[in-house]
Formats: sequence, C-alpha cells, structure tokens
Amino acid sequence: MASIQELEKQLEEIKERNRRVEFDKAWETSWTRRLLVLVFTYLVIVVLFLVVELPNPFVNALVPSVAFVLSTLTVPFVKDWWLRRLRK
Repeated sequence: MASIQELEKQLEEIKERNRRVEFDKAWETSWTRRLLVLVFTYLVIVVLFLVVELPNPFVNALVPSVAFVLSTLTVPFVKDWWLRRLRK
C-alpha cells in the first residue's frame, strides 16, 4: 500500500499536470494565438502569391488568411455539438 508521502507526491504531480493542461487550453483558445495564426498564414500566402506572380498578392492573401482563421473559430462549436451527440 502507498504511504501518505507517496500519495501526496502523486497528488501534487496530478495538480501540476492539470495546471499545464489548463495553460495549454488557455493558449489554444487565446486571441493572441488566433492573431498569430492569422499573421503567419497571411505572410506565407503573400510569399506564395509573390513567387507565382499573382496580381495584388497583399490584398488577395487576405481572403484565404481570414477564411482559415474563421474556420478555426468554428471548431469549438462543432466539437461541442459532436460531444453532445456522442453522449446521447
């Protein structure tokens, strides 16, 4: 049987893991992350459009960048819907 000290150590390890998971979830849902995804997506698409010599790459890169971020915003709603269906 585990001693009190071992149980306390395991409990602290679980608490520390839960804190890390909470921080990871906070990052995943943060507007800072969403803004970074938007900016990096935009920059990659601009470079691609410049390389393939498409007209107005700085303007035309806005549409796919915004569309990508909007698609990531819908994921929590779809996940919630899916989980509700799974639980029934």
